[in-house]
Amino acid sequence: MDGPSGTGKSTVSRRLALAGSAAYLDTGAMYRALTLAVLRADLEGSEPATESVALAAVPDLRSVVDPGAPRILLADEDVESEIRGPEVTAAVSAVSAVPAVRTALVERQRAIVSDALATEGGIVVEGRDIGSVVVPDAPLKVYLTASEQVRAARRGAQDRKAGRSADIGTVLADVRRRDRLDSTRKTSPLHAAADAVVLDTDDLSVDAVLEELLRLVRERGLLT
Repeated sequence: MDGPSGTGKSTVSRRLALAGSAAYLDTGAMYRALTLAVLRADLEGSEPATESVALAAVPDLRSVVDPGAPRILLADEDVESEIRGPEVTAAVSAVSAVPAVRTALVERQRAIVSDALATEGGIVVEGRDIGSVVVPDAPLKVYLTASEQVRAARRGAQDRKAGRSADIGTVLADVRRRDRLDSTRKTSPLHAAADAVVLDTDDLSVDAVLEELLRLVRERGLLT
């Protein structure tokens, strides 16, 4: 499941995993956790140091793939809440654009997928390069999209629900900034895989998106 921020990937991916009794992996949370490690190191924008700290933190990452209670641990500390804050959100695109960081996490993500297929029977993976890079042979690839305005409104609602400030103008500017950074980075830029099903969620409720995803999963023989 790929797509830009605010398309509803996390919500529908978790619900799809629950419906299919599958594991669930939020790859974006992994990049956010490494970004948190970089911010804690207070590197003052040094790119070589950023790469070094981020790579050093990779062995300390652990993703809990239970869709009912997904978490990301950094050196055994649950950082799920902290990585959703504005500081990490503002810095994550820069950290995730570092080629060595992406290479290291793609390797880790593939290992998680392989383990889940062996132990859980299936996994729903969400991110920005899943169908194009991480699992290019996935039996079903979906690219969720929505307008900037709709995505900003959704992000703002999520922030308010979590108790964070959510000025709509600021959120919209951040959505546009992340779109630009994610789609123009040299390594694994955000784009729909050639064989992905593109689903516009502008006018669809979460239930409607989930219904369409379940239809696609059944159509591919992935869920009985």
